[in-house]
Amino acid sequence: MAEFKRKLEEKLNNWRHSANRKPLVIRGARQVGKTTLIRRFGKQFDTFIELNLEKSEDLSLFQRSLNAADLIQYICLTKNIKRNGETLLFIDEIQNSPEAVKMLRYFYEEIPDIYVISAGSLLEIMMDKHKISFPVGRVEYRYLFPLSFEEFLWAVGETQLAEYYNQIPIPIIAHEPLMKMFRLYTFIGGMPEAVSRYRDTRDLSLLSDIYAGLVTSFQDDTGKYASNRHEEQIIRHVIETAPAECTNRITFQNFGNSGFSSKDVGNALRTLERAMLVYLRYPITSPTLPLLPDLKLKPHLQILDSGLLCHSVGITSLYYDGQPISDTYNGRLAEQIVGQELLATNSDFELRKPAFWTREKKQSNSEIDFIFVDKGRVYPIEVKSGSTGKLRSLHSYINNSEASFAIRLYSGEYSVDNLVTPIVGDTGGKPYTLLNLPLYCAGKIGEYVDMMKNLTVSP
Repeated sequence: MAEFKRKLEEKLNNWRHSANRKPLVIRGARQVGKTTLIRRFGKQFDTFIELNLEKSEDLSLFQRSLNAADLIQYICLTKNIKRNGETLLFIDEIQNSPEAVKMLRYFYEEIPDIYVISAGSLLEIMMDKHKISFPVGRVEYRYLFPLSFEEFLWAVGETQLAEYYNQIPIPIIAHEPLMKMFRLYTFIGGMPEAVSRYRDTRDLSLLSDIYAGLVTSFQDDTGKYASNRHEEQIIRHVIETAPAECTNRITFQNFGNSGFSSKDVGNALRTLERAMLVYLRYPITSPTLPLLPDLKLKPHLQILDSGLLCHSVGITSLYYDGQPISDTYNGRLAEQIVGQELLATNSDFELRKPAFWTREKKQSNSEIDFIFVDKGRVYPIEVKSGSTGKLRSLHSYINNSEASFAIRLYSGEYSVDNLVTPIVGDTGGKPYTLLNLPLYCAGKIGEYVDMMKNLTVSP
């Protein structure tokens, strides 16, 4: 797989130079580039040792009950590696060996001069299945997702646009080319193999076999997920039908017109969530911290990648229609890519699924697409095209909360509006500030919020 510059590299460098460094565990779905990233990072070290515990010869290294120092010597001897200077040990597919997981503690305690990184494609699932737990307080975690928009710009050689993207606010001259590239990115997605193929060919039509292969590989893994054939059947069905339900608020019972029970589908979805292939985003009903999701209400379904969504539901060709993303596929594509960007840019040390807000009443329901939390403040985010006067749910949120600042992501340019909520009956007339951001700024919301705090109009 082609090497790409990834934002996680900066976090890895910080980890490398930290005085309190612990063995690192990289979490992420299959095929998002974990192994490639660590190999690229390993080039900075004098000695790089890579083990893949799907290989029996590497797996057997951890079955000899050696202490940490002796194990490193044995690995170097077996691999014919002469260790010099700074050494990075990379243990891939670590979930295949409970002994290797336990050894992370002793690497930390007994030979702290060794840099240790581990990863695994089905890490969370195999940990649950085989009752494996990482040593508490002895390891650190980082998350890797499909390429973000900024990483996509780097990958396809749009370095000048990437520089504009990092200017807050973005110069007006860069808006149209950034919008054009973001639209392309949304249809391609961020899976490294698909991005690599596009970079080399500049042809969207040549990506379908990659997406099909990814879906097949996810389905082939179901035997590892499931404990019996019935569970395997349900998980396969959910993998096949999840893209069609993407961004919908879903009901587990009969999911995907299946006839499967709520319990069976719920278990399958939670299994795939642990594999980081889907995300269940439950609503919050109170706009104040702490934000507690209501697990009794229907969640929104988000999948791993927008490119997989486009391929699976057959809408890749809509790229050529020139329609704004916010209007494509009834707005569902825009909601998927925004959720994808928010997840990738706010989940460094822990998985932080973006929440949404709902207010359900007999007379009328209101729903805010995303809720963003930054430095103890809560900000509503709407993904909407059209005029500011059509933000009914946003106005309901503002009228029923302490919020005086909101964010709209749309296909237009950056702007700031001072508005007042419409008066309806006994409510409304509340002033608020609306930050209008282009959709491609979804991954930069935190920086724009910081910018707003320094303006005369503050959130």
